Amino acid sequence: MRVVIADDSLLFREGLARVLVDAGFEVAGQVADAEELQRCVDRELPDVVIVDIRMPPGYSTEGLVAAQSIRERHPGTGVLVLSQYVEPQYAMSLLSSGATAAGYLLKDRVAELTEFAEAVRRVARGELLIDPAVVRQLLDRRRKHNPIDQLTERERDVLALMAQGRSNQSITDTLVLSPKTVEAHVRAIFRKLELQQTADDHRRVLAVLAFLRSEPTG
Repeated sequence: MRVVIADDSLLFREGLARVLVDAGFEVAGQVADAEELQRCVDRELPDVVIVDIRMPPGYSTEGLVAAQSIRERHPGTGVLVLSQYVEPQYAMSLLSSGATAAGYLLKDRVAELTEFAEAVRRVARGELLIDPAVVRQLLDRRRKHNPIDQLTERERDVLALMAQGRSNQSITDTLVLSPKTVEAHVRAIFRKLELQQTADDHRRVLAVLAFLRSEPTG
């Protein structure tokens, strides 16, 4: 699996490259800015691009803009955006409009080597991935007439894992519940939030995200 890394920090790029090589990936390129990233992707056609959200010259959203452009021009390439801070609006921007093969993680997750390598593989497989810290912040936002208030504490736990792209089996293992109990919670969540149930994991994540974005902060 071929990966391109984009980050303005040489030290971070080299460290990340070593982590990925040790995990069995081929690092096809390392770049320091968004323009160079675009050229590298056009040339190398990697399976996954890992890009910092803030890059030269402005250190604002150059990495995010490049990631969105790459998704449009190379739909077969997965995009994993890394951020130093929890910025839910950027995660929502990346994962909106029917997105697949995309992810948003905090840079701290790179230190969890096995989990990070698996996150890269999941994006390459076409899955959606959202940092748990972003999910928690979205779930904790207070809105007027917030339908999430209808959920029980356990249903909120299940919804948070759903929004991370977890399957029912993964939720079962994480929360130590029976499969039937998880299925019942999922049905209750869809019913209370008036979301159409589907067997498609990507659509399920997008439905949850669409709901979380549906009302302004109150």
